[in-house]
Amino acid sequence: MTRYIEIYEDMRRKITDKVYEFGAKLPSKRVTAENYSVSVITVEHAYELLIEEGYAVSREKSGYFVSYKENEYFSETGSAKKNTSLLSPQAPVHRVRTADSEEISFNIYAKTVRRVLSDYDEEIKDRPEAYGCEILRGAIADYLLKNRGIKTDPARIVIGSGAEYLYGLIVRALGRDKIYAIENPSYRKISDVYEAEGITTDKLPLGGDGIESGRLWNTKAGVLHVTPYRSFPTGVTASAAKKAEYISWSKKKHGIIIEDDFESEFSSSRKPEETLFSKDTEGRVIYVNTFSKTVGSFMRTAYMVLPEQLEDLFRERIGFYSCTVPALEQYVLAELINNGDFVRHINRVRRKRREE
Repeated sequence: MTRYIEIYEDMRRKITDKVYEFGAKLPSKRVTAENYSVSVITVEHAYELLIEEGYAVSREKSGYFVSYKENEYFSETGSAKKNTSLLSPQAPVHRVRTADSEEISFNIYAKTVRRVLSDYDEEIKDRPEAYGCEILRGAIADYLLKNRGIKTDPARIVIGSGAEYLYGLIVRALGRDKIYAIENPSYRKISDVYEAEGITTDKLPLGGDGIESGRLWNTKAGVLHVTPYRSFPTGVTASAAKKAEYISWSKKKHGIIIEDDFESEFSSSRKPEETLFSKDTEGRVIYVNTFSKTVGSFMRTAYMVLPEQLEDLFRERIGFYSCTVPALEQYVLAELINNGDFVRHINRVRRKRREE
């Protein structure tokens, strides 16, 4: 692990464990460099990550201060406390980008297809397992562990033809008797899918850093569908404190979170966005992502990661459905991930976004 990432994670733990409380001044870069036996430049990188993820703020000629506050919004009366922050959250401004400018090179894709056809021959004619080809689920599990902080067994990864298809599988597994809370506004197809499945939805208004706390804690929903990174169409990204609040909600309300992680790999931050799945300790988060953005709109393949606690339930209720993604497409994706082309493409786009 890169040294500045180690320092960032150690400082983050100290902040969330309240060694450094909300509003407290962090040690100077020089002092921190001495404590960790590294250069001041290394510490600067670590502090920049703390700022980017909402754990700290920088004040000119004053230093760095803790901006993270784990808000215990839920009280015995169900009322919400006011969210306090050193900075007023604002939705980021995004430039318009053409879709094909961030798609993987067609030459790379075509070369990979040819290689897969040559190397696997008749094997790609085999019918995929219910949850998808083992080679792709294994590649995704390895990628998530190395790049997203998600540790999972490939057996708990489900491949499907688009996120909307996976939403439907989730409904069939969790049941239609629950209310599903969704962000308002949000990607239209999310509500369309749930309504088509006969689900009652509760549309929770978004604030500057995520769902408004009062509405979150007072909803009667048993399932919460959130897009922590750049919710569409507002561009709102959940702060570290808001992510902690979502996790707290799932624990105290015994709810399930569907984490829709669309496009987060393209974050301009030097470190990929933290996932709710990686922060969850009780098996209450289902992670959903798609390759239609990271590879290209022509790749209608998505996947979800199930927590161990829900594995048996999903296997019982949806394990008999056939995988809807052709084996060839799955083998091509696995090859792109395993040979490094997928990560190199993501890094190229992230560098490009940072330069804009």
